[in-house]
Formats: sequence, C-alpha cells, structure tokens
Amino acid sequence: MITPAAQARLKDLLGPEYFSTRPEDLILYASDAANQPQYRPEAVARPGAVEEIAGLVRLARTHRFPVIPRGAGSGLSGGALPVAGGLVCVMTRFNRILDIDPDNLTALVEPGVVTADFQAAVEQYGLFYPPDPASRDFSTLGGNAAENAGGTRAVKYGVTRDYILGLEAVLGTGEVIQTGVKTAKGVVGYDLTRLLVGSEGTLGVITRLILRLVPKPEAVETVLAYFPDLARAAETVAALTAARVVPSTLEFMDQTSINCVEDYLGLGLDRTAGGLLLIETDGPAGQAEAEAELIVKLCRTQGAKNVRRAESAQEAADMWRARRAISPAIHRAASGKLNEDIVVPRSRIPEIMANVTEISRNRRLQIICFGHAGDGNIHVNVMYDQAETAEKARALEAVRDIFTEVLKLGGTLSGEHGIGTTKKAFIGMEIKPEVLALMKRIKTAFDPDGIMNPGKVFPE
Repeated sequence: MITPAAQARLKDLLGPEYFSTRPEDLILYASDAANQPQYRPEAVARPGAVEEIAGLVRLARTHRFPVIPRGAGSGLSGGALPVAGGLVCVMTRFNRILDIDPDNLTALVEPGVVTADFQAAVEQYGLFYPPDPASRDFSTLGGNAAENAGGTRAVKYGVTRDYILGLEAVLGTGEVIQTGVKTAKGVVGYDLTRLLVGSEGTLGVITRLILRLVPKPEAVETVLAYFPDLARAAETVAALTAARVVPSTLEFMDQTSINCVEDYLGLGLDRTAGGLLLIETDGPAGQAEAEAELIVKLCRTQGAKNVRRAESAQEAADMWRARRAISPAIHRAASGKLNEDIVVPRSRIPEIMANVTEISRNRRLQIICFGHAGDGNIHVNVMYDQAETAEKARALEAVRDIFTEVLKLGGTLSGEHGIGTTKKAFIGMEIKPEVLALMKRIKTAFDPDGIMNPGKVFPE
C-alpha cells in the first residue's frame, strides 16, 4: 500500500503535476489492450528523468509497494495491468530521439518514442528500422522492447531483440545500469541486454535504448492472393518455404477475418475466399520484382482463385489497410475474445490450422485466425459471449486444446505478445519446473523485494 507519507515523498520527487491519485487517472490506467478486468492502481507517476525513476523505485522498496512500468498500454497479454495495486510508472515523457548515427547505423532513443515516428525519422536518412508491430502508430519502443515485439516483417528481418544493441535500465533495487554496446560486436560478460528485452517489466524499467538500423530497401513489391479454402492458403505458405522464397512479409487472414474487415471498412474484399495471403518482397528493384513474379506464379500453381500485384504505392497501402484493421474489426464478431499468438514451424502451419478447425467444431466456438504466417506466428482468436459463463469456460478449454496441439508440433505458446497475466496459467505447459525456478532466481537478483510488475509471467 502507498501510504500518505509515501505519496507525499513521491509528489515531492516528481512534482505535483506528474504524480496523481485522482480517480479519473486511476481509471485511465486500470486497463490495457488485453481486454481483461480493470485493476485500479493506487497512484500514477509520469517521470521525466532517470533519477526520478530510480528515486521512486527506492521509495517503493522502502514502503513495499509495486511499480508497474507502462508505455502506450497497447500490449495484448495484460503486462501493464496493476494487478496488485501500487504505482503505474507511465513512460510517455521519455519521448526523445537522442541521436541517429548514419555512419554507424545506430540510434539512441528514449522508450516513450512511438514506433512509427521513429521509423519515419530514420527513413529520412535512407535507413530502416524493421520491427513493425500492427500497433506501430501508437505503441512505443520501450513497450516493444519489454514484450520483444515482432510484427509483419519478422519473417525476413527478425524481431525487436535483434535490433537492440544496448540499453539503460533502473532495476528493482533502484540501481541504474547500462548494458550492451554501441558496436556491431561485443561479447564482454553476460548478455544482460537480451535478458531485459522481453522481460515484461518484471526486472526493471528501461530508460534508454541503443538500436541497430539497416539501409532502407530500394524497392518494395506487394502481392495479394485469395484462396478458395483455408487449407490451400496454409499449404501455399509451406510451399513458399520449400521453394526457399523469403519474402519480407507474409501475412494470413481466414474467411471470418476477411468478412469482419469488410464489414468494418468496406474495402471490396472477396468474401467468398476461404483465406487470403498478403505478401511483400523488398531489396534492389530487379530482385524484389523477380521475387514478386515468382510468388504470383507459385500462388497460382497452388490454386489461388485470384492474385493481384499492387501497381502503385497507394494500391499497396489499400491492401495493408485490411490487414492492419483486423484487431478492431473482429471485436464485432462477439463480446468476448481470447487472443493468442501461437507459433509453429512454418511447414506445420497446415496441421495447426486443421487442428484449430477441429477444436472450433468440438468446443462449438468461433475461432478467427490471422497473422504472420511467414514465421509461423498465427493469431488465434477464440470468440465467446461474455454474458455466458459456460461459453467462456469452453473458450478457456479451447485455448488449452490449442496450446497442446502447438507444443506437439514443436511450437511455442507466444511469439510476440508475452505471458503477462493472460498466459501465466499455461506457462508450465512449455517451461519445465526447474527452468521456471531458475527464472525466479534471476528475477530475485534484479528485484529482491518483488516490487517490479508483480503478478506477471509466473503462475501463483
């Protein structure tokens, strides 16, 4: 509990305009994008300097209250929820791009920078920051780092972790540490950078990031292919892999997600299609064009009912509108949604899609699938009526069924959303007890009093 004495000290530390216990602020930060129950914090802090974060963490140790780091609140696993009360530490004032270094292909940024803003800034230098989550227009780089976000371009370029060379963070002890390097190589000591990335705010608060950049691709080609059924779309993904084609993006939508987006935006999508693939290639102009032509031919060979190659940047942007609108669009399908981000080896996508179809039938629930098929990362959305207790119970059973099949196929329970609150009950299905115990010992080393984002990752 944050006592009146602790509140007074926090107000002195941050300034009255950046510390609040007003009911409207507590409600504002009681939820995130995970569609979970609200958890009101006891107070909200908006620090603007690393010294302020270190100070509030030391106060939290002394007074034994939780600290919950928060970016834009766009996470989908409940990672920013103050499930144990405490202080929400909002990082949006840390919003500066401190340096872009074209000679060394690096940048120094604060965690509150919006992803799309950073991408646009580096492209002015002819550079490219590949991590591209669907939430890029509002998610922040610090939140991306905390969850190790992936996105549409991970199939070719990798995920957020692959672009973080180093960082600064405040640990649960109140200590400020710098990890990693600014150079292309560095193997001095343990790789604490990669440990902190993806730790979901349970080890500390990230306050600076050293990011790796790459040259901006010369050309991009976009292909949209409709398939008569889900199986043929999934088989085409496997065929592309077998043909050694590595597009920069390879996105997938099932028929229900197509219909939801068409209801939402009216883009003229083919409602009769059983599945859709949105595929991009990039690189030198001739190479990108040749790869796009190869993809068009392969899709037709695999039985695509219609294949379109974008003739302009605007046509490509219109194609992408459909993909980026899925998450808000499918909320219309039912009042409740369990959003999972499973991953299987790309060659096993046809099998997992067949398994999900069977689970949907057995549990008598609608399951909507879309996602990053190029790296085997499928967003599986189990839809249910929130007013029906029995239906919600079946939805949870369906999630466990899906996870069971994913692990049988050599997959993992989360590709980019993290564990947070939504998956912690299932983490033992994938991580053995001795490994979980080791993870808990690591957390204790970084956060001896357990004040950093408690109630996440580890099951009670």
